[in-house]
Formats: sequence, C-alpha cells, structure tokens
Amino acid sequence: MLSLTGLFLAAFLAATLIPAQSEAVLVTLLLAKAQPVWLLLAVATLGNVLGSLVNWAAGRFLMRFAGHRRFPFTPAQMARAQGWYQRWGWFSLFASWVPVIGDPLTLAAGIMREPLWRFLIVVTLAKFGRYAILALLVANASA
Repeated sequence: MLSLTGLFLAAFLAATLIPAQSEAVLVTLLLAKAQPVWLLLAVATLGNVLGSLVNWAAGRFLMRFAGHRRFPFTPAQMARAQGWYQRWGWFSLFASWVPVIGDPLTLAAGIMREPLWRFLIVVTLAKFGRYAILALLVANASA
C-alpha cells in the first residue's frame, strides 16, 4: 500500500511544477512486480490527472495572482502555453504528458476556459497512454 501511495504522490507532484519523477517510481514498481500492472497504471494516471486538474483550476480561478512571485508558472511559460493553446485548441492537451510544456498547457486550458469534461477526457487519455507505453517498454525489456 505504501508503494501505491508513493506512486500516487510522485505522479500528482510531477503534473505540477514541483519536481518529481513518476516514471522512475512506476518503472521501479513494475520491475518489482509487487502490484498488478493495471493497478499501477490506474494509480499513476489518477495522480497525474489530479495534478493536472490543479493546474487547470489555477488557470481558471487563480490567474489574478499571476504576477505574484510564488505563482507556479513564469510569464514566459504562460505565454508559450497560451500560444500553443490558441493555435491547436483542446487538441494540444494530448501533449499534456510532455515534460516542460505539458504542465503549462494544462494551466492554459484553465485560462482559456476549456470545459472540465473535455479537459479530463483528453488529459486522462494522454497521461494513461504515456504510462501504458512505458509499461510495455518495461515488459519487453524485462522479458
């Protein structure tokens, strides 16, 4: 149970700007084979999606604090993410798993008032897809 909690927290934090390596935790747990693969994928995906939801909520409801020094995104990150979002729309959320640009994209989705239902569907597919591919790679490498 402790391993699942650690995986959830790593995945949650990795979706925010707090440095965390959910992939390393997931790979370690996959190699240990202490939990079923489906459970590890579900926990990692849930944590990562909920972390992205925090970013969406920050964009949606906390932008009035954007100039504050403790706001989690720099103006350059926000401008880049908004540019992507304006160009590609909600399709850009399929890149929400990509390091460096994914987290600001989820913030931009909130700023641009992306409907929560679509945000959750697309981000869940993207985050799960990344973890599922990683699990396949680990399974093939350890076979």
